[in-house]
Amino acid sequence: MSRASLHLPPAEVPVIGEYDVVVIGGGPAGLMAATAASRAGRSTILIERYGFLGGAGTMGGLSTFCGLHARVHGEDRLVVHGYADELLDRLVALNGLNDPHLTIEDRIMAIAFDISAYKIAADELVLAGGGTMLFHAMAVGITKADDDTIDAVIVESKSGRAAIRGRFFIDGSGDGDVAAWAGVPFDRSPDLLYPSLMFRINGVDPVEAGDAWRTVRRLMEEAEAAGTHSFPRKKPIVRPQRNPIEWRSNLTQLSNDDGSAVDGTDVHQLTHGEIQGRQQVRDTFEFIRSRTPGFADSYVVDIAPQIGIRETRRVHGRYQLTEDDVLNAVDFDDSIGVNGWPVEAHVSGDVAFRFHHAADSRGFNQLPYRMMVPVTMNNLLVTGRCASMTQGGQSSARVTGPCFVMGQAAGTAADLALARASSAGDVDIAVLQQRLKSDGGYLGTDLAADRVAV
Repeated sequence: MSRASLHLPPAEVPVIGEYDVVVIGGGPAGLMAATAASRAGRSTILIERYGFLGGAGTMGGLSTFCGLHARVHGEDRLVVHGYADELLDRLVALNGLNDPHLTIEDRIMAIAFDISAYKIAADELVLAGGGTMLFHAMAVGITKADDDTIDAVIVESKSGRAAIRGRFFIDGSGDGDVAAWAGVPFDRSPDLLYPSLMFRINGVDPVEAGDAWRTVRRLMEEAEAAGTHSFPRKKPIVRPQRNPIEWRSNLTQLSNDDGSAVDGTDVHQLTHGEIQGRQQVRDTFEFIRSRTPGFADSYVVDIAPQIGIRETRRVHGRYQLTEDDVLNAVDFDDSIGVNGWPVEAHVSGDVAFRFHHAADSRGFNQLPYRMMVPVTMNNLLVTGRCASMTQGGQSSARVTGPCFVMGQAAGTAADLALARASSAGDVDIAVLQQRLKSDGGYLGTDLAADRVAV
């Protein structure tokens, strides 16, 4: 006889570690948080469910750093620094980094990288400061010391269930898992941004292919206009990798049967999205191979280990970054760094890009520390795409550059909070900003703002 639920008996859970700082999630925000906290001398553990770091850049197959640059009064500049500079240097040493290239109708820069090199460089970055990593462990819950203080995170692995205690926690899970378990309020849009499944094509003749990123888009648009084909979304992105015989492909869009976006917190929808994504890879690649010069002998060399989720929970913080903040290049008194990426909204069948309102804009908004401070919980910061943002703000600040910025600030703030035995919200902002600058960070305070937050 089936039952609606099962009762599991209580069990003793072993504590397998105690740390000053516990970081959950090894994406760009989490790996920078762990780097910053460990470089400050704090015992730090980074918990990651895969066997490598990098988040969407590796497990999602993105293979591109977006948001490290801004178009500042017409000039493309690298504006994300700090430990990100060291990561880029390590990638260069591994021969794993391309020169920056123009993207999105030649309006902003991005940087392609080799995924394997990124995995190695990210390991080295965290380990160099004395950080500890725990791979193949998935956070599944927390315990509290009191209503506003987390005591431990519970993980599941092939070794079983265990607890890791900490004095300070940083939620870089992407989905705001830790914050949600702790009871922090969050938003989840009824119209989520659509996920994609990335894949890579090898065996391309780069000379014959030429500027195939323009050719592929034109051919797909012509085929749709002629009514011979229908593709998952408009504005496909197909670009060369470190080796020009290999190209990355970002052109799928994953939806449920009712047309809604696949929700990354629903295991059934995730399963559906993985299967649908591979079907879209098969169909779109066959079109590209058969129609695009230089691709006749190409083949799919890799499909990303997981679909790339763009949005799920957005945690309520002391400030919510908005689309208006992004488009008006707004400044904040508690700036921790900058974001120059446009609003990139993956809507049904298309991608809507929205750039700064001013034609000769400064090109970036500052990111406030308050967007990482949850409205409840004393020893928790939320960093990365699940930080406190509206959907429009998150459509910009979810990419790699601003996640690097938030992560380094979160790890540094954790050290400051522990030094003063203060809560996350009581960190001395002036001291935090000075620390970030001394560690190479760029706060964007040298250029006049298009608008200052009130």
